[in-house]
Amino acid sequence: MAAGDQAPDLSHLSEEEREKQEAEWKEELAQVEDEIATLRTVLAAKLRKSAELKRNLGITVWKEVSDDINQGIKNVKESNVYQTVETKVGQVTKAVTEAPIYQKTTSLFGGITSNISSKLGQMKQSDSFRSIEERVGSAYENVKTKVVSRSNSQQSLADEASRSRSGSVVTSPTIPEDKPLM
Repeated sequence: MAAGDQAPDLSHLSEEEREKQEAEWKEELAQVEDEIATLRTVLAAKLRKSAELKRNLGITVWKEVSDDINQGIKNVKESNVYQTVETKVGQVTKAVTEAPIYQKTTSLFGGITSNISSKLGQMKQSDSFRSIEERVGSAYENVKTKVVSRSNSQQSLADEASRSRSGSVVTSPTIPEDKPLM
């Protein structure tokens, strides 16, 4: 234990003096705990009053948090460290974009992307691409038609079931497991 965590040494006191000292400490502890309870009650009342006033003023928790964040950002942006970093980043950005290698790389990538765009445009105009596009489109339409017709048949079964709730029993159609649905 640390020196502050140990109880004081009362061995030099008589039994009567020790009991008197402990009684004083217990009385002081009770008084301090009583004051703490009073302060908590006062604080709770003040917090309720503060919340009521904020509500009357239209101040919400979200607005408070937002204002705190905005103030924090403003403080950071106004700090010397931020200003210095912002200046250095600006200088580095300028140096990089003005460097000859950056200019060459930019023009190289620009040329590559324009070539790719040109090739894709040519591919779209080719007969083989159109053929693939038509096949994919017709396959999509076939699947869509089957899904819609299946959905409609399920809906008609549901409608039929709701109409026949007057006491007759509705049975589900049997779908063979060895045949695909589509």
